[in-house]
Amino acid sequence: MKEEFFDDIIAYIKKEKPSKQKLSQKKLKLCEKHGLKKPPTDIEILLNAPDDQVEELKKYLLTKPTRTISGVAVVAIMTKPHRCPHGKCDICPGGVGSEFGDVPQSYTGQEPATMRAIRNDFDPYLQVFNRLEQYIVTGHVPEKVELIIMGGTFPSINKTYQKNFVRLALKAMNDFSKMFFKKEKLDITHFKKFFMLPNKVEDENRARIIKNTLLDMKKEGESTLVLEQKDNEKAKIRCVGLTIETRPDYGRAEHGNFALELGATRIELGVQSVYDDVLAKIHRGHDAEESAKATQELKDLGFKINFHYMIGLPGSSKAKDLTGLKELFADDKWKPDMLKIYPCMVLKGTELYKWWSTGDYKAITAEDAADIISEFKRSVPPYCRIMRIQRDIPTKQTEAGVEMTNLRQYVGRVLKEKGIKCRCIRCREAGRAKKIEKVEITVMEYDASGGKEFFIQAEDKKNDVLVGFCRLRFPGQMLRKEVTKKTALIRELHVYGTATGIGKEGKIQHQGWGRKLLKKAEEIAIKNGKDKVLVISGIG
Repeated sequence: MKEEFFDDIIAYIKKEKPSKQKLSQKKLKLCEKHGLKKPPTDIEILLNAPDDQVEELKKYLLTKPTRTISGVAVVAIMTKPHRCPHGKCDICPGGVGSEFGDVPQSYTGQEPATMRAIRNDFDPYLQVFNRLEQYIVTGHVPEKVELIIMGGTFPSINKTYQKNFVRLALKAMNDFSKMFFKKEKLDITHFKKFFMLPNKVEDENRARIIKNTLLDMKKEGESTLVLEQKDNEKAKIRCVGLTIETRPDYGRAEHGNFALELGATRIELGVQSVYDDVLAKIHRGHDAEESAKATQELKDLGFKINFHYMIGLPGSSKAKDLTGLKELFADDKWKPDMLKIYPCMVLKGTELYKWWSTGDYKAITAEDAADIISEFKRSVPPYCRIMRIQRDIPTKQTEAGVEMTNLRQYVGRVLKEKGIKCRCIRCREAGRAKKIEKVEITVMEYDASGGKEFFIQAEDKKNDVLVGFCRLRFPGQMLRKEVTKKTALIRELHVYGTATGIGKEGKIQHQGWGRKLLKKAEEIAIKNGKDKVLVISGIG
């Protein structure tokens, strides 16, 4: 009788467009009608829907739909706690032997990704498996994974550890693909049986059984990084992007070249400030020039660059913070592709906590942070994506600083009050748009980090909606044998819209916009005398 149940519930969803509460009530009524003892989960309904109706049904069946709204499923994993090579910044919590125990540097142990890492003993294989499981049970398609390696200065750890860490993360994706997908479709029966869903044993016992099973799987067969990379090229769950977090002094050409070997496509640089006096005051261990050099070298290797920038640091001020943020796009030596803005927080166990306790430091408030960020948004260029404006640290662990967890929403209200419209990538991306009409290809040209950049957009200018884009760069330095003066680099090619399975057609993804953007990039390269285009590409 299950087939009739699925037919009825799908027809109901399409007609009534119900809330979660009404959907649950309808499920119970249909269970009674069809003689089912237990209502199927949302993911079961989605998996039993006709392929051409999945996109329409997702909005009613997905949990946390914004998780994949940008086209990929983010999987953040943590490295084991290790000491930062330069010591410890005065603002930095966590680390080996910290107030919070042995946790990764700059984390407290209470962030979602850190807690997941601790539960899995910082094992990359277990962390990836755990996250993929969560995506499936909430109804998402995790076939295109953006893997982010967090937990401190990854390039400072020995290369053997780095290779094994990435290898095991990829092996988890490959094994997950082999285990739970048959003929391109998720085997929900086997998935539920493996993860014991619904739970038939106590949670602690269930977790132990699954963990031991996965650890045995991890050991099966000989594998190398290269072999797992090769397998992932055709796996159902593919790593389409690999991000590494690091400091500028561990983000130079030598580190970038090794990151390419690992399969990295994006580097997140902890720049923190453009002011040398501020960096010195917090004992950051590098100056602004180091950040600028790392930015150019990494861009010239083809990486996308995401800056971490802090406001409210000791030695700064509200006016200085706003000026510093604006300088990121006014000065050619910076111009990051993405940006995470983090208001400084006071946490126990840091030097900053001592300064705050004695009155030598005054923490930034949510009101001031929102005012700075909203004013900055007036000048953010269309080629930059503001990824985050607050760290994931729970406010219960902070002693002072922004006193709310929903700073982005607060900033949104301030923007509305001021009549400011942000044109960063995130605010314009198609997955958030209510209406898309005429889409055309436009090109924005600008100088950045010693090279020439072309931001090629597929956009609906009338509604200010970004469907996709391509970043084309003419590098200023030749840092690899493949790169000559006649080489152009494609550092990113991205089409927005909710993540669509590989080989399937979505509302925006897989409609040919990627090909059109790439063709325009090739035309620009040829026109400027280039004879080769290199594309930095995710493993999958």
